[in-house]
Amino acid sequence: MSPLISASSLLSAPVGENTVRPVLIDVSWNLAGPPGREAYDAGHLPGAYFVDLETELAGPPGDGGRHPLPSASIVEAALRRAGVDQDSAVVVYDAANSMAAARARWVFQYFGLRDVRVLDGGFAAWQAAGGEVSTEVPADAAGSFVASAGHIPVLDAAGAAEIASSGVLLDARAPERFAGEVEPMDKVAGHIPGAVNAPTTANVSADGHFLPADDLRARFTALGADGSKPVGAYCGSGVTAAHEALALEVAGIEAPVYIGSWSEWITDPTRPIATGRS
Repeated sequence: MSPLISASSLLSAPVGENTVRPVLIDVSWNLAGPPGREAYDAGHLPGAYFVDLETELAGPPGDGGRHPLPSASIVEAALRRAGVDQDSAVVVYDAANSMAAARARWVFQYFGLRDVRVLDGGFAAWQAAGGEVSTEVPADAAGSFVASAGHIPVLDAAGAAEIASSGVLLDARAPERFAGEVEPMDKVAGHIPGAVNAPTTANVSADGHFLPADDLRARFTALGADGSKPVGAYCGSGVTAAHEALALEVAGIEAPVYIGSWSEWITDPTRPIATGRS
């Protein structure tokens, strides 16, 4: 099953007395603000629940980076509030180009949710397809989902360094951040030695839809990530890296995420740092 679902497919999902529609989760988020909840309150897919990236899809910032893994109990509570059971189908989306939605899917999978897809093109695609918009906030549900960690691979700093040395470690940040020319978020600029820059913004079209699988595979193959050797992804704090991993999955390439990413890497002054665009 594709990790993505189109707005037209979601709109045409059968409706009937015995039909169970997917649970909809809005994870709209802006790194520099305003809070994603404001976008949700202004309008969202009918019946969608809001899950906050900062407090429910990440733990407190610290030695693990700016967006470390949340606890299983936090994720479990968020999904239960949305009415999610162990076998529920879930569709996540955001109001931008699916960065936050990809993070949500990655976190939910890590904690054991099997059927979770990203709405390709997000909220804008839903509107463009003629989908209704609501400002009504659904009442908290009573799902039974039980979260447990470790259902998909995750990289730590040592694992990321190993892939950078023997495989292909993709850095999903903008070229100027990769090169260490600017660093708006973290205290130290640069990248993990051996990493290859692959800005995740190039994985989507101008309207926020992911490129076709063949185009994505061609892009990653040109960067050396053709699946013949280990591939991993990282970014600043583990959000856009999840988007990179999602694009790689669409292309048929498995890539674990270094969830602590650059913001964790730099907490240890003994770890090496590279600069420059190559």
